[in-house]
Amino acid sequence: MDLHILDHRLRVTSISKNGLVNFTHPLIKLLFLRNRTRCKFFSLTETPENYTVVLDEEGFKELQPSEHLQVESSTWLPLNVVSNGNASSSSQAVGVTKIAKSVIAPLAQQHVSVFMLSTYQTDYILVREKDMSVVISTLEEEFSIYKEVGGESVPVHSQDVFNGLQKNAIQPTVHPVLIPQNQFCVMSLDPDTLPSIATTLIDVLFYSSRFPADLLFTSSSGELWRMVRIGGHPLGFDECGIVAQISQPLADSDISAYYISTFSFDHALVPEEDIVSVTDMLQHQRKDPATS
Repeated sequence: MDLHILDHRLRVTSISKNGLVNFTHPLIKLLFLRNRTRCKFFSLTETPENYTVVLDEEGFKELQPSEHLQVESSTWLPLNVVSNGNASSSSQAVGVTKIAKSVIAPLAQQHVSVFMLSTYQTDYILVREKDMSVVISTLEEEFSIYKEVGGESVPVHSQDVFNGLQKNAIQPTVHPVLIPQNQFCVMSLDPDTLPSIATTLIDVLFYSSRFPADLLFTSSSGELWRMVRIGGHPLGFDECGIVAQISQPLADSDISAYYISTFSFDHALVPEEDIVSVTDMLQHQRKDPATS
């Protein structure tokens, strides 16, 4: 398998709920007017606490400084696992489960903090730019690693960077989890339909809490998902192993999971049919962390 370091330098930001009105114009521009901005990577996640916006440096220029905007100080680089020339996929488990043992766990052992963004098509593993040498040294035995430069994929080897492998991995904190009753659908919208449904999406994003049932979308997983929220208080960005402590037991049980990190908490979506076993598994992990 190949690991690609994508050609984006990303910032992770948070917009407060009551401050969203101050950012309506730039968010609409970034979402729907792609020919009006040079931004090539944009993600918006709404949670009860805030809006997490992940975007590249060109997109970040669109967000004016405000008391309602928090910005994580680091620059992050997105990684993408590719198999046989295509984004990693499987007829069995999907999402972060596929890369839990090959990517997430090894990076946690080397104290590398990751910020996960699962999508319908693929999973993006965001790592701090300053940690890239450790990432390459850790993963080059498992993957052929390439860096995208000007649209070309250039091979990268550990001798090209400082070898920063660390010793004595620290046992991460086992954080509490919350499993709400909400049911989720995972779907993919065809970008070509955005102009025709822009009004609907604006209403959903900024004015409504309901997603219309008759909205045209490209494809859907066809199943319902349940959320596991990780963290009893805001997690921060420096602790390592948070994604691994959730994704590894799911991988051991071959349970699919979409994993979405946000500014305050982490979230895993698991199939509704597996929620009972996932709940039991995580409760056992928290009663006896030493066995996890």
